[in-house]
Amino acid sequence: MSAYFHLKPSGIQYMFNLKGGNGEVVLTSERYTTKQNAQAGIASVKANSPYDARYDRRTTTGGSPYFVLKGSNGEIIGTSEAYSSASARDNGISWVKANAPSAPTRE
Repeated sequence: MSAYFHLKPSGIQYMFNLKGGNGEVVLTSERYTTKQNAQAGIASVKANSPYDARYDRRTTTGGSPYFVLKGSNGEIIGTSEAYSSASARDNGISWVKANAPSAPTRE
């Protein structure tokens, strides 16, 4: 099983997770007011994920590396989990670049 976007309701809103074949969440979206907006968010992740300049490498207040993926307008379209090291975070970015563009959506 390969990567996929899991589109789901979140209260009265919608959100999605990009998951690996093992079911682990790699990237999480914000909450969207409509299902159509969440689907547009998935399309934006697919379009922007191949470009390294769209990734902002960050560190949590506790010192754990993570990343955000931004759209061409600079808005955050996905946030990663916290990683144990900068190299693990960079591997996560490489994985998203390779897998997000062709990942199907499941509900």
